[in-house]
Amino acid sequence: AQVPQMSSYGVPSALGAARMMTLNAAAAGAGNAVLLVSNLDEQKVTPDALFTLFGVYGDVHRVKILFNKKDNALVQMAEPHQAQLAIAHLDKVKVWGKNIRVTQSKHTLVQMPKEGQPDAGLTKDFTNSPLHRFKRPGSKNCQNIFPPSAVLHLSNIPPNIEEDFLSDAFAQHGQVKAFKFFPKDRKMALIQMASVDEAVTALIAMHNYPLSDTNHLRVSFSKSTI
Repeated sequence: AQVPQMSSYGVPSALGAARMMTLNAAAAGAGNAVLLVSNLDEQKVTPDALFTLFGVYGDVHRVKILFNKKDNALVQMAEPHQAQLAIAHLDKVKVWGKNIRVTQSKHTLVQMPKEGQPDAGLTKDFTNSPLHRFKRPGSKNCQNIFPPSAVLHLSNIPPNIEEDFLSDAFAQHGQVKAFKFFPKDRKMALIQMASVDEAVTALIAMHNYPLSDTNHLRVSFSKSTI
């Protein structure tokens, strides 16, 4: 344990004690992988939507929308550092027109409802989902984590899918300003929405969108410009 700084009277200084408390609180928080998300749109929020959005920053294991307070949800990430990434990138971001708050929860895990307990589909376990982005160690996805951006990176596009199809699909979720296939690899493209807010909505709606029987679109935020 860290020894508090001693004042000239041999008593631990208030500053030293305060610093230790801060360090301890940070250490306790850093070990927790559960997030409290508030100010959500009750009409639009679903466990799957939160799985997709928070899944940009880590593998989401469980989501619980609170039964008596449906603009609040608990999101359990696979690891504490993923929870910290989500706080850093998603706190105060506009989702469905509302600035959400993302903070550390005091819960250390999200409980599944007991057998026979009514839940109305508000709690969902995604632990074994095939859609996790970070399951493979050293996955390229780990190097491509960016804050929400108006430009989205698309991948896993089959050869028969044209620009118009993708632009029309994304236009259901906002205004498409620009689109560009990667010159060397047509499986990937960049698409620019009119705002970061629209890009967030589009990512939630379009990530894992089926483009063929075997190809599901992958959508990420990007640091590129078109």
